[in-house]
Amino acid sequence: MQIKPVIKGVIARSAHPLGCEQAILQQIKRAQAELPITQGPKRVLILGASSGYGLAARIAVTFGGAQADTIGVSFERPPSENHTASAGFYNNVHFKKYAEQAGRIAVNLNGDVFSQAMKDEVIEAIETYFEGEVDLIIYSIASGKRRKPGTNHFWHSAIKPIGVHVQGNTINLETAQWNEISLPPATEQEVTDTIKVMGGEDWENWVDTLINVDSIAPHCKTIALSYMGPEVTHPLYLDGTLGQAKIDLHQTSHALNLKLSNYGGGAYAVVCKAIITKASMVIPGLVPYMLALYKIMSEQGQHEDAIEQMQRLLRDKLYGDDRVPVDGERLIRMDDYELLPQTQQRVTELLAEMNGKNFQRMTNYASFVNTFLQINGFGFDNIDYRAPVDLAEFAISDDNDA
Repeated sequence: MQIKPVIKGVIARSAHPLGCEQAILQQIKRAQAELPITQGPKRVLILGASSGYGLAARIAVTFGGAQADTIGVSFERPPSENHTASAGFYNNVHFKKYAEQAGRIAVNLNGDVFSQAMKDEVIEAIETYFEGEVDLIIYSIASGKRRKPGTNHFWHSAIKPIGVHVQGNTINLETAQWNEISLPPATEQEVTDTIKVMGGEDWENWVDTLINVDSIAPHCKTIALSYMGPEVTHPLYLDGTLGQAKIDLHQTSHALNLKLSNYGGGAYAVVCKAIITKASMVIPGLVPYMLALYKIMSEQGQHEDAIEQMQRLLRDKLYGDDRVPVDGERLIRMDDYELLPQTQQRVTELLAEMNGKNFQRMTNYASFVNTFLQINGFGFDNIDYRAPVDLAEFAISDDNDA
């Protein structure tokens, strides 16, 4: 079948398998070109491994100098007879191929990261491929819902402010239109449910599970990837439901740090820079901010993509010295360049000037959209998108096949 980009609002409904391969190769080359990770982990579990920062971290530990073996967990849609798989599905396929060509173990497990069944699959994979132990656990989960254990009911996350109505702007990539939004305050139940889905409880469940089955290697570390954002985004993010979930995630790192200290390891929440991902694109108000941020940081020569962020994190922060650099709240700050006062001043000034008539002209909008297309396998000059693709060639994704 011929595969074309299908965008609904800010959500991609199609993905091109050959383009996703180019995206993986591009990130591998970027990781190999960076200064290497010289003291990195060797057996890594990535929860949320198929896209965004989770995928970038997996590529970095494998190809960025550490030469690690990995187990990646994700929940991705396989291809059907007349519909493409999700981009993450194809990312898993291609990552596995190139990792194995490089002599590395790459196990893909596709399923519900919140479930006990997936935890059991991971434990079996650790026993089979890692001689029973992991030395780094990366938690990079962005989900809209979480099944309540033992039921067919779910907690659902909500992206809303707390206590106030908030006005803002968003951009519809499907129509290239600037839209004003008004978000009502979340209910107490929505706040509680969002913390259940996006907070730290499941991260702690994973670490506890691996501790209980003796799958924690000496000096094992765990990180959860997070975001906070600048003051201009706080009403819709940090002060809202997602922000409350992130605070819970950050607080969970303290309890996990005490547990892993028994192994000579540690636990950290990592506050990352805003980048274009499946998850970030659906956060109200964040797209205009990212448009302004990308323009200003690119002009300053400080822009980092996901690979550069994860390479710097692993090389300089998590495995750079004996002591992991953290702020006063024990957070590893990878948003340090983003939040520089001079950067934020210019971003704020640009945002104040942007509107529905000028946002494309005042920012690198075409490049921004192309980056979004590329994470879904489109927008690569060396791909003939008119050529038909046999989806059956990409039907195997996980190591329920290994």
